[in-house]
Amino acid sequence: MQSSTKIKVGPLWGKSKDELKKQLNDLKYELSQLRVQKITGGASSKLTKIHDLRKSVARVLTIINANQRAQLRLFYQKKKYLPLDLRPRKTRAMRRALTKHERTRITEKQKKKNVHFPMRRYAVKVGFVTCGGGGGGALGRGEGRGCRVIGFID
Repeated sequence: MQSSTKIKVGPLWGKSKDELKKQLNDLKYELSQLRVQKITGGASSKLTKIHDLRKSVARVLTIINANQRAQLRLFYQKKKYLPLDLRPRKTRAMRRALTKHERTRITEKQKKKNVHFPMRRYAVKVGFVTCGGGGGGALGRGEGRGCRVIGFID
């Protein structure tokens, strides 16, 4: 192939996997030839060509890996579980946090408590509420512990 020029990424996206593999092999072969020439006493211009070829190999590999990941994403799209490397990274704490469904679940015991001991509702004339424990009460139009003010009577 003897390109030894920088490869542009744009045209690589349209190529098939076989074409990319062939180009990768050509680049690697050319790179090995340049390394041999460098050792046997070639010109110093070989160093920049080696640099460009190494970067071109990296670009081709990046395209191959991106295409492979895209195919895997399509394959696992309808599956229940995703491989770890395809899941969103986020943070460790966010990955371990409860899901919205888990947060809203209620135990059987709590369901029974809610049915048999519903929250008390009071209509209050004055803004002084005394209910729940703790003595005293909430001044003004506040809510006490275990009580809820649903309206004010004029």
